[in-house]
Amino acid sequence: MSYSHLLVSVAVSPESHQLVARAVSIARPHNARISLITLAAEPEMYNQLAAPMLEDIREVLQEETQQFLRELVEKAHYPVYETVIATGELNAHILDMCRKQNIDLVICGNHSFLSRAACAAKSIVASSQVDVLLVPLGGR
Repeated sequence: MSYSHLLVSVAVSPESHQLVARAVSIARPHNARISLITLAAEPEMYNQLAAPMLEDIREVLQEETQQFLRELVEKAHYPVYETVIATGELNAHILDMCRKQNIDLVICGNHSFLSRAACAAKSIVASSQVDVLLVPLGGR
């Protein structure tokens, strides 16, 4: 089966390079589009005592995320159609993008057997109208 537009759910972590490489291997033979989506880190999670500095922290985290996405795109050696930094529920953003942009494959990573039951990928699989590829990460 060939796909025309792949959406890769990445995190700011080295394992995301594996996900992008997998997407490229699937997309390249068919000249399919690849888009990347990630969640923005919420500074409120890091330190509630730093309220006056939250906006500065938010900007730094946003820039780090953008830089990481640029690195993923550069190292993909394949054109990336779009990168999205989402806030809130990743699942909702993924489902919305699938509907609006004719995405026909979502690629997500799993870190271990235990995380599979609780990971965001589970809710994506449960509610997706398109194929979802879960790629095992780490522990290999």
